[in-house]
Amino acid sequence: MIKTFTISKGQKPTREQLQEVMEAKNSPIVTDEDAPELSPAMYKAFRSSVIQWNRKKNA
Repeated sequence: MIKTFTISKGQKPTREQLQEVMEAKNSPIVTDEDAPELSPAMYKAFRSSVIQWNRKKNA
């Protein structure tokens, strides 16, 4: 199940939200046809693109 929360700048997450994140951290990653497992090279490219996107967003 996917849950989406929108947290505004300066807003702190609730205890319940933090607990859900901590529980999700221990859950296994589930891959499927729509979200296949990434190869190490694909993971590196994805991570790099996220870092660049965050830099542009925060600039």
